[in-house]
Amino acid sequence: MLYLIYLLILLILVAIGLIVTNIFLKSKKNQEHSGNKQLGSKFLAGDTEQLSIIFSSIEEGLILIDNNKSIVLLNSAAALITGWGVEDAIGIDISTVVKVADNQGKPYINNNYPFNKVFSTGKYFKDNDLVLITRDNKLISIGLNISPLSDKDGNVTGAVALIRNMTEEKNQESRLADFISTASHEMRTPVAAIEGYLSLALNNKVATIDNKARDYLEKAEEATRHLGQLFQDLLTSAKAEDGRLVSHPEVVEMGDMLKKLTEDLKFSAEKHGLKTEFIVGTNPANKSDSHLGVKTINPLYYVYVDPDRLREVITNLYDNAVKYTPEGKITIGITGDSQVVQFYVKDTGSGIPAEDIPHLFQKFYRVDNSATRTVGGTGLGLYICKKIIELYNGRVWVESKEGKGSTFYINIPRLSTPRAKELLNNPEILPTNTNTIATT
Repeated sequence: MLYLIYLLILLILVAIGLIVTNIFLKSKKNQEHSGNKQLGSKFLAGDTEQLSIIFSSIEEGLILIDNNKSIVLLNSAAALITGWGVEDAIGIDISTVVKVADNQGKPYINNNYPFNKVFSTGKYFKDNDLVLITRDNKLISIGLNISPLSDKDGNVTGAVALIRNMTEEKNQESRLADFISTASHEMRTPVAAIEGYLSLALNNKVATIDNKARDYLEKAEEATRHLGQLFQDLLTSAKAEDGRLVSHPEVVEMGDMLKKLTEDLKFSAEKHGLKTEFIVGTNPANKSDSHLGVKTINPLYYVYVDPDRLREVITNLYDNAVKYTPEGKITIGITGDSQVVQFYVKDTGSGIPAEDIPHLFQKFYRVDNSATRTVGGTGLGLYICKKIIELYNGRVWVESKEGKGSTFYINIPRLSTPRAKELLNNPEILPTNTNTIATT
């Protein structure tokens, strides 16, 4: 359903863009004859009326701005969302009328302001997780789509924006998350009890059963374990969505942590005949530096994270690599620069189709091919990984080619060694918000 909505929005923006561009061109020709060089207020009367009718007939908020980022047209829906009157907003700078912030309430200004991004890059902008600060300082959840208008030379001469009030959708998502959280929590107890009784039934010291019954009980235990993991993942994803995911960040030296974690994880790979290696300082996409001695010189890669949460992410990526790698090896590596620590999990498996990569971190999304149908999973693991990494202002992504394996990368802001030691020696100055940690 959401894809249809986004497609409709895009079609509306394209249609309006074509109309507005045509109007701009007519206006420009008219200006050449009259010597008037100002845009916006000098539209042809008939064209302005035509565009106003189109704007007014659309239920979503629509705003047209000129090359000075001043509002030329604003429909009644946009006026209702922003709290500005239609006539009051005409000629006003867009940043005064459309004040936006991230979902934490931090305003976007200067180069981060969406309209400034569109004018500087000339690229289409879309974000459905923004907060609008209205004229009377109320906060409204919105979706914002901005399409640049360009002349024949590619210069941005204006933009048309579509604003959607997402308040009801966000409320529905919140109610759904609450339901999932409550249901998952309540179901974990009976599922754990069933799993416990099955374990007792399979214990030779407790019960005597024949081989056929044991086979049935083992399958039931495996299915129950999968169900328990599903409920756990549902609960975790619900908490991640509404900001209730527990995190206790601290200063962590990632090189040492990953080395120990690799030692613990390699046994699961060995059961499947796979090798595991740990590499420090080598980017898997660039093998040319492997001869440099970086494997024996271990830099200190300090970050500010919850080690348990990060261990959860690495373990999930590693387990996925084992599942989808029939032969070869799994590589866990770490590298970085002065600003970022980058670690990765690389496999020699079947790879991921290019069309699936953009959706891989979406909730419940699973690649559907012959290599994945026999592998169990909830479709929530990568979504949870992404949410956890975002807690620490990080980024996770994948690079893959079918038949050549996949590499999952994670970037997290790096702490300089002096800053890390300062925080370790003075734990009372540790902030609870990772946004306030200085990386230099």
